[in-house]
Amino acid sequence: MELIAKYGKEDLAILYIAKNQGKIVEFVESLQPPIPREKKWVLIISTMYGCPIGCMMCDAGEFYHGKISKDDMMKEIDLMIRSRFPDGKVPITKFKIQFARMGEPTLNEEVLDLLKELPSTYEAPGLMPCISTIAPKGSEEFLENLIKIKDKYYSKGNFQLQFSIHSTNEETRSKWMSPNIWTIEEIGKYGEKWFKEGDRKVTLNFAVAKDSEIDPDIILKYCDPSKYWIKLTPVNPTEKAIYNKLKSGITEENSESVSLVQEFKERGFEASISIGEWEENDIGTNCGQFATKYQNGEVKIKETYTTTNYAFTE
Repeated sequence: MELIAKYGKEDLAILYIAKNQGKIVEFVESLQPPIPREKKWVLIISTMYGCPIGCMMCDAGEFYHGKISKDDMMKEIDLMIRSRFPDGKVPITKFKIQFARMGEPTLNEEVLDLLKELPSTYEAPGLMPCISTIAPKGSEEFLENLIKIKDKYYSKGNFQLQFSIHSTNEETRSKWMSPNIWTIEEIGKYGEKWFKEGDRKVTLNFAVAKDSEIDPDIILKYCDPSKYWIKLTPVNPTEKAIYNKLKSGITEENSESVSLVQEFKERGFEASISIGEWEENDIGTNCGQFATKYQNGEVKIKETYTTTNYAFTE
């Protein structure tokens, strides 16, 4: 794997662009200011070269060149870890590895093999993998096996599972993501099998658009508040979101006053608005994907990352 460029800010987030067997891949490391790195460090890796799904707010679906192998996903992780911890010892309280950059992880069976190997590859007591999925049809076997892996390797709250919901209107969900996805009812039934005492609650994520239809009573119908928590996020300003005229219902100006949070809490859910630093929209780590721009020849890289600037040079 050849590193082409690093792009970002040392005290916030860094986007890596790499080339592997002629294919472009990107991955990210990020912090959550003001939490220091020794308390929380997040790696976000790609599981595919692009993505076959084509969600309306995600630039990764502009192209798809196949799945990334277990060994090559490990290279993404290893590059970021070894640059800071050459001995592979990661003494961080909360060390999250999110399978959430480019690609739908549940359609790549080698993600499961990687999850089995991670605990023995690094000395990282704070390790917490995170799978973020739209739950596409065809992922049933993957998700059943994921329960077994979670129970064996990541019990006692050391695994985070997130489903992208976005709307409680199933027609809207089909339009935004794919018609070939699990319904909210199916996600609710799976979560009942997933959750065991001591586990982290299953995350239901809503990227909130201005005209989103989000009915907390529908979520309550299928999902037990003791086993699920609600995360509301902005619709990030990706090229696809802009093209599809998806305007965020959560902005920097109104983020403290979104009524949906209280509506979910009144029904017994833990609920919060989750926003990275707004500056990440400019860096491209909060949205993306720069690999698409590079793939399409829209960006030419002349310089790599510096500690004071972030910029791809035209």
